[in-house]
Amino acid sequence: MALSYYPQGPAGPPTADRSAAPGVGLGWPEGALTARTRSAASVGAARIGGLGWPGSPGSIMSGPIESGQDAGQGSRGVQVDEARSEAGDGEVHGALGSSGSERLDPEVSRGTRPVIVPEIPLDPVDTPIARAAEAAVGVRGGGQPWPRPPRCRIMTIANQKGGVGKTTTAVNLAASLAQHGLRVLVIDLDPQGNASTALDVAHNVGVPSVYDVLVDDRPLADVVRPAGEMPGLFCAPATIDLAGAEIELVPVVARELRLTRALKAYDMSNLDYVLVDCPPSLGLLTLNALVAAEEVLLPIQCEYYALEGVQQLLNTAELVRVNFNPGLHVSTVLLTMYDGRTRLASDVADDVRAHFGASVLSTIIPRSVRVSEAPSRGQSVISYDPASSGAIAYTEAAHELALQSVGAR
Repeated sequence: MALSYYPQGPAGPPTADRSAAPGVGLGWPEGALTARTRSAASVGAARIGGLGWPGSPGSIMSGPIESGQDAGQGSRGVQVDEARSEAGDGEVHGALGSSGSERLDPEVSRGTRPVIVPEIPLDPVDTPIARAAEAAVGVRGGGQPWPRPPRCRIMTIANQKGGVGKTTTAVNLAASLAQHGLRVLVIDLDPQGNASTALDVAHNVGVPSVYDVLVDDRPLADVVRPAGEMPGLFCAPATIDLAGAEIELVPVVARELRLTRALKAYDMSNLDYVLVDCPPSLGLLTLNALVAAEEVLLPIQCEYYALEGVQQLLNTAELVRVNFNPGLHVSTVLLTMYDGRTRLASDVADDVRAHFGASVLSTIIPRSVRVSEAPSRGQSVISYDPASSGAIAYTEAAHELALQSVGAR
């Protein structure tokens, strides 16, 4: 039924016109224009699958809206009520198929085939939790043991500037090496005793410490203690008494060789690494560490101030090499506290690599809250949070150090 919008009298209301042609109504005029429009609509409806003028057979208006059907039923696309299609609309059935509620043929409706995006199945193993678990297993030493050096490597971790990560580097590199089957001794030469705290070794007043070794010639074996519950890791703790060692050693003959003599008397046949953590100065304690070691591991913070102290340390190391230890050399440089958000960190890293070349480890230690939290639990970040970015970075740096020993880096 169509509603005619043409009034029957001067003021008469609109009335229903039951005799109107199917194509007339909703404001469409009668006559030749209407006939041409209806014929064009029929042809267009047959050609494009029923999308004709409103009210024409096979159009959208004669589909589920007029028949009272639910528009959500059937498949997506244009729906046409087959019961109301006339015999002259056979072309429409050819385009729609056997059922008026079926989807239109894409070649007929749009002239092109639909784009099909293949669904890529998700790998159930490749998830954030799975990746974190895999990284944690690698940090905890779940793979093959790392290669052992031909002989024990004695490395001094030194930088006269404070806060560059000397103690953090010594503790976490040692823990990572021990996690992968190597035996490591950490000698704490810093009177603050931070390395002893991080390795969960007692260093209160009265405990045998490195002070007794340097000042009283006590054997190093008497002060070495296992570090926490990590097998293969040992520590020679430092107490606050060590702060006065530099003054007490001033009148002693050959005061620069005190640590060297202690290490020579210590049985290092079962050790792979000896890491000496130095205080932030170039005093007698750092001098003893440089004379006793064969290599210098230089941690450099990715900030401008860290670069100023590097040259002074290199000058001191050169004096030690000429006068006391001909084999001393800077074998490893580690960039620490890297903040990728700043251009300064990137510039410092580029300058360090340009100056030291192949001695710089490819691994860069980023800033990490977990690294700072671990010492408060008496742990290294390797055992505190093995899935953290800091633990993964220090593990990769330790792996480079291990490969460096066998020339496979």
